[in-house]
Amino acid sequence: MTDKPQEEKDLTSVISSSPTPTDRLAAQIASTRLFLHHYAAATEQAVNNGMTRALNAEHDVASTIRSLAPPKESNEKLLPGGIYVLVAAMAGSIISRNRNIFVRFVTPIITGVTTAHYVVPRTTENVGNLVWRWEEKYPVVRDNHLRVTESVRHFIETGKAHSQMGLAMAEEKVSGVRESVQDWVKKGQ
Repeated sequence: MTDKPQEEKDLTSVISSSPTPTDRLAAQIASTRLFLHHYAAATEQAVNNGMTRALNAEHDVASTIRSLAPPKESNEKLLPGGIYVLVAAMAGSIISRNRNIFVRFVTPIITGVTTAHYVVPRTTENVGNLVWRWEEKYPVVRDNHLRVTESVRHFIETGKAHSQMGLAMAEEKVSGVRESVQDWVKKGQ
């Protein structure tokens, strides 16, 4: 009876081929380490992506601010110019005191923008170009801006035409009066 029955052979092979508790523990530790490594790598990648986005945003903001500054050869000084613009806007606020809400809202903006165009023209142009780039992303805002700009331009041109017409009429009247006075003086001699 040297031969073992078939059932005992199967049981012995199952027992010898089944993993030991140490093998199961090692497999579990390996699985856990792989999971943690994968999770740590994913976390590291997410942090790297976040830092890249933050650095890109910082670079965009810095380059945008740098693009607003006037060139060095323009001799435009931002500190006193900015103070002048703020003072002009505050003066517009004081001027429009005790007026209706629309005038109180618009007057400081008009005085500030007008002063900015006069005191820091290059910077004002750069800011206007930046605002225009932002407005181009939204067609409704862009179209309204163009419509308002055209209306203001038309208003200014009409005002210039009327003032020139009034000046011509005044010059005509003055020359008429001058001729009348000269005729009167000639008759008086």
